[in-house]
Amino acid sequence: MIEWEVGDDHLRVVDADNAEVTVEGRGLTVSGSGPAISRPVDETVEATATRLRFPHAIVYAFSLGRDEQYELDPTGDPLSLPSGEYIVDIDTEIKIYLRFSGSGTIKQADDYEHIELAFPERRRVIFGFRSHHELPAGTITVPPTTEGMATAITHLTSAQKTPTPDRTYPTLRGHPPLVRQGPKCEISDRIETSTPDTGIELLVPDAIEPLFVTAPLAYYLQARVRTTDRETPALRLPDVAREVALSPMPTLERDAERLLRKTFFLDSLVRNAGPYRADLSELSMLDALELDMEALYEATPQQRLATYLDVPHGAIEHRLPTWHLTTYVDPTPSNVELLPFLLDRLSLLGVPRTSELEGKELVERSLEDFYRGPQPRSNPTARAGASQVASVDIVKPELKSSHAHGWLADGVPIDVFKSAAEAYSNRLNYLEDSGNPTSICIVLNDRDMKGEHTDVAEIYRQRSDDLAIDVSVEESLGTAELARVFETDHDFVHYIGHCETDGLRCSNGSLSIDSLDRCNAQTFFLNACGSFYEGMSLIEKGSVAGAVTFTKVLNDHAVKVGSTFAKLLIHGFSIERAMSLARRRIMMGKDYAVVGDGTHSLTQGEHRVPTTATVERLDDDQYLLSLECFSTQMTGLYYYPHVETNEHAYLCGTESSFTLETGELVSFLKESETPVIYDGDVYWSQDLWPTLQS
Repeated sequence: MIEWEVGDDHLRVVDADNAEVTVEGRGLTVSGSGPAISRPVDETVEATATRLRFPHAIVYAFSLGRDEQYELDPTGDPLSLPSGEYIVDIDTEIKIYLRFSGSGTIKQADDYEHIELAFPERRRVIFGFRSHHELPAGTITVPPTTEGMATAITHLTSAQKTPTPDRTYPTLRGHPPLVRQGPKCEISDRIETSTPDTGIELLVPDAIEPLFVTAPLAYYLQARVRTTDRETPALRLPDVAREVALSPMPTLERDAERLLRKTFFLDSLVRNAGPYRADLSELSMLDALELDMEALYEATPQQRLATYLDVPHGAIEHRLPTWHLTTYVDPTPSNVELLPFLLDRLSLLGVPRTSELEGKELVERSLEDFYRGPQPRSNPTARAGASQVASVDIVKPELKSSHAHGWLADGVPIDVFKSAAEAYSNRLNYLEDSGNPTSICIVLNDRDMKGEHTDVAEIYRQRSDDLAIDVSVEESLGTAELARVFETDHDFVHYIGHCETDGLRCSNGSLSIDSLDRCNAQTFFLNACGSFYEGMSLIEKGSVAGAVTFTKVLNDHAVKVGSTFAKLLIHGFSIERAMSLARRRIMMGKDYAVVGDGTHSLTQGEHRVPTTATVERLDDDQYLLSLECFSTQMTGLYYYPHVETNEHAYLCGTESSFTLETGELVSFLKESETPVIYDGDVYWSQDLWPTLQS
């Protein structure tokens, strides 16, 4: 669902997931809804303008009459389009297509944060908008059996819009239909006819564990899943007379992961033979492997997969991007209903395994993540004084190699976000609430902590200059007043105060979240000692995700984590990513964690996929700049580092590194809006560059 409104020389567009994009225009006049265009869109708008300005994006232009394609050079060279009929593809937070007749010029703005399209005279244009985050297209009902689960996984692929390598683009993977369990199988004609018929078959032993761990592979390959009596799973390609045996459990987890990562990676390269191309740094792998990109792009799914199967894992292992997300799921029949949400994020799935933390291991793990630069000295005052805090028994998980990790099983592990089934269904409830400003409520329930309150309020209000955000502040609330805050529709509640065994401390007692009938705060941060259980209760009562603590935390640490988390969150980082960076600023960062769906984001950033920079001084005038760019929501994108010496784009999940002189690094940071890890701390790029220049 797309909603739009017209302001003074701008058009603001919002979708059902609160993604937002603003198109500015010189002389922009909007007539109303427009005619259809030859692209899949949710809404069209007709307008006239002489110049249009879009957020930073990858831009392609397609000539409708001459069958030619153009791409805006990310180095900043303008793209001049001769007179003709065009559709311009602009890949922002909401997909934008722009149809017009005549000539035009597309260029990077001087700040590298915007794209400008200029016409020689006033021009009629048709905007087409498509949401990236779609609601599930229907519901599949299957019996609570392994056969029913196999049927559900097979038809979840109906959400994918192409069997070609272009499905690596997240815009061509919609949200899979929901799964419900019932006495018999019920699949609508729409879902049945939308399920791709690639002919690929995945044969899985008649057990629930192998079905779970192979579900992401089957989903991406668009394979038909069948349970068999055989002990060894297999991948069957009938059209090319090929069958490949996979290992039984538990090694099947490794086989499924490797095959998915290899196929996705090679597809991400082969798709460059299609209409959307990029000069990827990884493209040289195809030549090294002697793979024909054009032939593979035109091949059938079975032919293409057969070729990929012949590529040894060791030949590409060193070039594979780090996978964005793994979720560890208790393999039970009831958790089958969570598969659509996990596969929508294209998460790897693993069987949860834990062990006890030994001795000082929690402290040691915190120190491993702590950057050992100069740290400010402060008065170590505990945030909760001598009050009693709920204790949490933390365990050590066995984790795969991923950027982020989710946990949908018993136990409370470190280094993961502890999710719950309610978090995913709650997220759907908020999708229909679009078009309204983002509502942020800051609650200060202890005036001794006013420093954090002042910092975060300023951070949220500064961001409201760019996004539609309403910020409210409440102080010294009683139990009834705090309950109303959580029961009121807020996108984010930032609670600063104390948490004890009987709940969040208020001016007249404590509020137990269990006493609420319903929570309408979409996300939250309970920056108080031992707030884990209250945070989990908020998820059960209606929230999607939030940040919590496991135990007592020092007040100065809480202020540092709170302000950093706020800035990251408000600039588009997911809750899990924001917390993983913020907690690295303090020595005992493992005391902080995320509950609910940690992949969830509160707002959008300047770019679709937020970037983290790491800067290391090499000598007096040289620095090593490393960039890390990935998304737990939309894997398959690529990014282009705006470094003067760079000539390539990189797949998200691949780190890029550059050796820069001081002036070059300062120029990069000036043009960026991103967190930077430098000299043992986390800075914002706009705050760091003046210190390097001096």
